[in-house]
Formats: sequence, structure tokens, C-alpha cells
Amino acid sequence: MTKISIEHKFRGNIELPENRYAKDVFFRVKQAYANHAKMSINLVFSPNKLQSLKTYTKGAAADELENLKLYMKLGEILGFSTEDAQKLKDSILFVNDTAHSNFNITKRVTLSNKAKKTKASASYMFWDIENFSSISSIFSDLIEPYKIPDEHIYLAANPDSLYLFKAEWEANLYDYAKTLHSFNFTKCDHGKNVADDVLLEKYKEMQLKNANVFMMTFDRELKERFIEASHPSNNLYIMGK
Repeated sequence: MTKISIEHKFRGNIELPENRYAKDVFFRVKQAYANHAKMSINLVFSPNKLQSLKTYTKGAAADELENLKLYMKLGEILGFSTEDAQKLKDSILFVNDTAHSNFNITKRVTLSNKAKKTKASASYMFWDIENFSSISSIFSDLIEPYKIPDEHIYLAANPDSLYLFKAEWEANLYDYAKTLHSFNFTKCDHGKNVADDVLLEKYKEMQLKNANVFMMTFDRELKERFIEASHPSNNLYIMGK
């Protein structure tokens, strides 16, 4: 937890997100408040960044949404309005939902560990759900056509993302009569057992062979680690750019 002190007066504690801009946002907002400056989302994002958030953002703008949440929490503690931040948050979620629900995910998934697919006896999915604002294409284009059963789907999420997005994920899954716990879902701990590592270790532990394996993530490093860990008999499908 980080202490909030303004003019030597303690105002409260706040937990900073673990992304590269969170500390800068915290100090800019605190300094602006201490200087009686105008409080607005311009303290969180530059004009160019605000413009870019009007279109789809890679990774569903997870870091940006974390920093907006930080700004809104500071507003709650210090007593300034964050209505503009709430409107921006709603806009980001809408834009990214629309982008994800309007592309066929099969066009983004490629066979990554061999030149040609081989015969498979079963299908599995390892799903970094934090990267997906909408899940409709994953169900309609992958889970349903490949008949991937719930018990063959593995999800993991870190606590901060779970706090931010659980209601949204559950609302989307509800359309398919599912919840997070319909699958093999792991809630990770702070500072260890992060979602990427949990999914990879589960994959290694299962020692799958002759299977279709779908690795749903935009994380380049995790993709490479899955390829390295995959048995040559598997058809490993991974998200492209």
C-alpha cells in the first residue's frame, strides 16, 4: 500500500497497479491536487493517448483501465470529481467489446508448432481471459466447432484484473450459460503464481499428446513458452497479432 500525504497531512492509503505508468499517474494527480490545479483525465493520459483510446487497443486496454481505476480511487479518497474518467472507462470498454465481437477469431489463430496439422484425439484451450473484453467469437468460432468440453478449458486471472473485469467476464459468459467456475479456473496470488505461469505449468503437467491445443493470448513471451513446451504430436494453435 502507498500512503497519500498532502501538505504533510495523511489522507489515506492506496494500492498502485503493477504497470509502468501507475507511479507517474499517482504522483501527477497528487501534485496537481496539492497545487489546487484542475483535476481531469488529462493528468492520466496525454491528448494523443486519449485520441488513440477511441479505437481498439491491444490487450483490451488493460493498463489504461487500471490507471483510470487508480485515478478514480484517488478522487474518492481526496474528494474530487472523476465523472470524466467514468465516461472514458465506459467508452474504452464499449470500443474494445465492439472490436472483439466483430472479428472472426479463427482468422487470427494459426498453427504454430508445425507446418501441417496432424490427427488429434481431443481439443483443449488455455485461455488468458484478461486479454479479451468480449468472448463471443471464442465460443462461436472455436469452443463450439471444435467441441471443446468445459473440463478441457483452463483459465487463470490475477487479482487486480479479476477485481476490474469479473463482472464483465461473467456477464459475457452468462450468454452461454457459463461462469468462470464452469471451467478449470485459477485465481492467482499477488506477486506469485501469475496467470501466464499458471497456464504454462498446467500445460506442462498435463503432458498432452495428439491433441488440438488452443493458446488464447496476445502475450508474445507466453506464446513462445507454449511452443517450446508443446509435444510435437500436438496441433498448437496460437493467436496472431
